[in-house]
Amino acid sequence: MLKTARLLTCIGCSSAFAFLAGNAAFAQDVGTLNPEPLPPISHPESPKTLAKEVFGREKGPAHIEARSIGFYAKGCLAGATALPINGSTWQVMRLSRNRNWGHPKLVDFLERLASQAPKTGWTGLLVGDMSQPRGGPMLGGHASHQVGLDADIWLTPMPNRELTREEREYMMATMIVRADRTDVDQKVWTPAHVNLIKAAAEDAAVARIFVNPAIKKALCRDAGKDRAWLSKVQPWWGHDWHFHVRLNCPADSPQCEAQPPRPADDGCGKGLDKWIKDASHVSVGGNNPRPGPKMSELPPACRQVVLAP
Repeated sequence: MLKTARLLTCIGCSSAFAFLAGNAAFAQDVGTLNPEPLPPISHPESPKTLAKEVFGREKGPAHIEARSIGFYAKGCLAGATALPINGSTWQVMRLSRNRNWGHPKLVDFLERLASQAPKTGWTGLLVGDMSQPRGGPMLGGHASHQVGLDADIWLTPMPNRELTREEREYMMATMIVRADRTDVDQKVWTPAHVNLIKAAAEDAAVARIFVNPAIKKALCRDAGKDRAWLSKVQPWWGHDWHFHVRLNCPADSPQCEAQPPRPADDGCGKGLDKWIKDASHVSVGGNNPRPGPKMSELPPACRQVVLAP
């Protein structure tokens, strides 16, 4: 990992396309300054218990060898590493959610991208949800982000000061998409947005990046002649105030289920036109109302992750 400032590495320690991005926090959710503990589960050992009820209560990582287990939307995470809440070119948001955890490769990537950010014209990263301490399904906000290889990065540059705890919980990101949902808001869209997403996409560890169709449209328009990186950028509903980075399965995680690669073309043709056409007719929302998998439906190794010290 990059040798950057490390402060408080642990927070809170006391249809087929649906799987591609999950229902990734379409609306901006605020946090809280006074998180309340959840009541205990009646039968946490039961295979019929919803996995989100178990993993959503874990406060710290499983102290075993780091590995991503299962699929991005149906798995868990062993040996997670926390992204420090402050670095010279990043700050973690919504600290009360305790979702600044990931496979060590994800933490490496975020630190690497943060170090590149100023060179792209971006002052630094505001990092949203990564994964829970042991990954797994969440009680709300995402269907994916389960194996420590997904991260949301705000499309709002980091201010040139350290944000207060209250700001991290209640500050809202800049809305990038225009009200009619067919393009970006030119009052807030800048070349630095393009440069930052391009830098992320060009990282060899990145499998794909999810953005709103209107943002993909703007990237296609503004990319210039160097367009190979656009193939990794996938339009998806929501994602209008952040972009969602997904890494490839790491070599140390044989039980990680890879996603089929994106098509090699830039994705700026008729397929994108249909996304834009449909944009005003699609209702997005929800704080993950689906029950999600039971413990018995996750990979067997996830039970070891829950039981680990």
